[in-house]
Amino acid sequence: MPGEFDLIARHFTRPARRAVLGVGDDCALLVPAPGMQLAVSCDMLVEGRHFLATVAPERLGHKALAVNLSDLAACGAEPLVYTLALALPRADEAFLAGFAQGLHALADAQGIELVGGDTTAGPLNICITVIGQVPSGQALLRSGARAGDEIWVSGQLGDARLALEVFRGRVALPGAEFEAVRRAMEQPQPRVALGRSLRGIASSAIDLSDGLVGDLGHVLQRSGIGARIDVDALPRSTVLVAQPAALQHECLLAGGDDYELLFTAPAARHADVLQAARHAGVAVTRCGAIEAAAGLRIVDAQGRPVPQRFRGFDHFAA
Repeated sequence: MPGEFDLIARHFTRPARRAVLGVGDDCALLVPAPGMQLAVSCDMLVEGRHFLATVAPERLGHKALAVNLSDLAACGAEPLVYTLALALPRADEAFLAGFAQGLHALADAQGIELVGGDTTAGPLNICITVIGQVPSGQALLRSGARAGDEIWVSGQLGDARLALEVFRGRVALPGAEFEAVRRAMEQPQPRVALGRSLRGIASSAIDLSDGLVGDLGHVLQRSGIGARIDVDALPRSTVLVAQPAALQHECLLAGGDDYELLFTAPAARHADVLQAARHAGVAVTRCGAIEAAAGLRIVDAQGRPVPQRFRGFDHFAA
């Protein structure tokens, strides 16, 4: 049976390109470019909590890195390097080969490299720390939204939650439609290019990991303002559109696992937002506005209030 260092050498040791020193020593060594600040984020994925045992290893490797890259995207940062801490129930070569394939494919696509980490025996648990860089003073934050700003989201929302409801037995979908929403849940696409394009345009940003209501709530709290969301304007797939309105609202507003960007920008920068999105190759949708009065108001296309019964995901909520 291969040992810990054999597994690291076989699946996770790659030549350093951006780091001065990468995998294989006690510390990695990094030198950011002049005039840049480092952006650092860390996310953990736990089997049974963040992913199902049925997920393909390739998709799990992709998602483990994608959810962390999404944090860099929300900051407007350029990815540089990452570390991987991995707990494994056993030394499963087939699992590791697939996991590493998905991990490295996304890393290569985003120009980010693995520079260290840790492996141990235990329940399947994946913890990645990403490090990026952003020009000094240009990072997108949660605290910059102002009254009158427009609220935007990237991509489409709700499919990941719809896939979860299929797994729970609450919804039935034909094979092709299930595969489409399952892919959204298991292989989210981090909006790194969009985040970089929005520097100097967006007034605030956050990635949607715990549901729109909860994540927008963080922006409102940090910025000290309120908001109005038009639920009918929220972008969704044709698969989700076919579901009952109540389920659509649940998936769109409280679903989580979307890993799209929610951001605000002054109304005068509307055209600039659209140009930034085109440059990044990502669709964006205006779905609301920031208001001076505290609180979140959800309305439909006619301006009628939608009952507010949703909240963001909380690991320790009852």
